[in-house]
Amino acid sequence: MQSITRHIITGVLTIIPLGVTAWIVSFVVDMLVWAGRPATFALAGVLHPTMPEVAELLLAGWFQSGVALVLALLFLFLLGKTSNAVVGRRVLRALDRLVERLPFARTVYGATQTLIRSLGGDGTPTGQRVVLIEFPSESMRAVGIVTRIFPESEHHPELAAVYVPTTPNPTSGFVELVPTSRLVWLDWTKNDAMAFIVSGGSMAPENVPLSWPQLNQNVVIPDAALAVSAQSRARRTEPSQTG
Repeated sequence: MQSITRHIITGVLTIIPLGVTAWIVSFVVDMLVWAGRPATFALAGVLHPTMPEVAELLLAGWFQSGVALVLALLFLFLLGKTSNAVVGRRVLRALDRLVERLPFARTVYGATQTLIRSLGGDGTPTGQRVVLIEFPSESMRAVGIVTRIFPESEHHPELAAVYVPTTPNPTSGFVELVPTSRLVWLDWTKNDAMAFIVSGGSMAPENVPLSWPQLNQNVVIPDAALAVSAQSRARRTEPSQTG
């Protein structure tokens, strides 16, 4: 009986990663199909007067979903390519200015955009912004990603806003304000961090620094974080300079 139970547990543990992967892939594909379906209907409407057979095929079950998926991927490709061009950047800046005029949408859009840029990278060395923090207690460590540095003031030391993703869904998590002197900067890339989080720790680089007090004696803040800190200080001093 114990042998049967052990084999069943082993089977469950084996299939869980496959199940999680299949669920994530299915969710993404369903979202893309949903986004591409209106374009499929529009294309079928355009083709129906001249090629009714093709239009009917476009609206047939699985073929409709396949075409919707292809159209959604094509749209994302063109959007990404356009956003890297000069004209695309101007359009995106105009869209940013438009959204900034809408009170509630401005808050949601700005926060989401900042989080996605922090998680996805914006040209800074990705491995320099993955950290370990004391969370949820001083005796435990959690992997997080620095999203912003708050400069030192007379009321508090230099602080880092650290996003701590949850397992297995990294799009939800916690935001912690941590003194930079208490951060352990890892040489992980963000892909390493996400693989570690989504896999529940089973996929990770071999070396994880955990000797906290020893590391804190020689804390070195990476150049990327220092650049963010300098930008924060500059924004903070702008009103006094202009006034």
